[in-house]
Amino acid sequence: MTTPRRRRHDPLPPVDAGATPGHPATTVDLHAHTTRSDGVVGPAALVRQAFEVGVRTFALTDHDTLAGYREVVVDRAVPDGMSLLPGVEINAIVTRDLGLWEGELHILGLGMDPDDAVFEATLSSQRDRRRIRFERTVERLRAIDLAIDAQVADLDPGDGDALGRPTIARALIAAGHATSVEDAFRRLLGWGCPGYVPREGLGPAEAIAAIRAAGGLASLAHFSEAPARIPVLRELVDAGLGGLEVYYRSFDAGTVTMVAAVAAMLGLVPTGGTDYHGDTGTYAESHARSWVPPEVGDGVRAAIGVGSPPD
Repeated sequence: MTTPRRRRHDPLPPVDAGATPGHPATTVDLHAHTTRSDGVVGPAALVRQAFEVGVRTFALTDHDTLAGYREVVVDRAVPDGMSLLPGVEINAIVTRDLGLWEGELHILGLGMDPDDAVFEATLSSQRDRRRIRFERTVERLRAIDLAIDAQVADLDPGDGDALGRPTIARALIAAGHATSVEDAFRRLLGWGCPGYVPREGLGPAEAIAAIRAAGGLASLAHFSEAPARIPVLRELVDAGLGGLEVYYRSFDAGTVTMVAAVAAMLGLVPTGGTDYHGDTGTYAESHARSWVPPEVGDGVRAAIGVGSPPD
């Protein structure tokens, strides 16, 4: 019997699941998105907001692009005392039916060389496929009388930007066709829904190989099913997976404990973050619901050969 497909990954919990009373504010966030992909806050502004609430090891992990990281570095917008890591998230396609939500595994890359031309070419190809999917989704919505042409007409992606379905979801809200991003995914854009268009692109092993070749740590994101999917994880480890996102904003304490045990058993570096996009509140609110122990930042920096944040 096939495991039921997940819905859109890990919605915001009604109570603070990740944070535990007595913990100080978390200083580590290795999973966050900006306007360079499907977030609503610009790269420099998000870095500043993270620093203001106490984050000292931070990664911008936009989908299929390092443009946000480069922008912040070029503009010298990294605050003194923060270690900003190059990051990326690749939605990797699983061709076998493993009962995964939309047949995907999300691979985080941390610490890649931002000047690696081969890796940038790989990401550019991913972005091209994203744009094609975006256009096909707009066409499909138009065909079922849910036009958002006016809402997306002014979109002008910058160099290196990665368009995604959350942008379409926000356009559906603006057009009166959905009440929230989650509503848009649940009824219109998710797998099996009227506006769904299949993704094209890298598989998990290819994504992991590309990240590793660019000097990065490949970590599996928000995979709460990890304790029940050990054979899948062993395949990924054999392909070069080096990390597992143990601390995630919507993981409750029990899930964290179980996923941490899997990471320890398989020798994977624990990672963690908010997966902030901005649709359900401010960064400070998302940060307050999260807990990533300081040693997670230490472990990731050691894995990618980066020193501690400056004092």
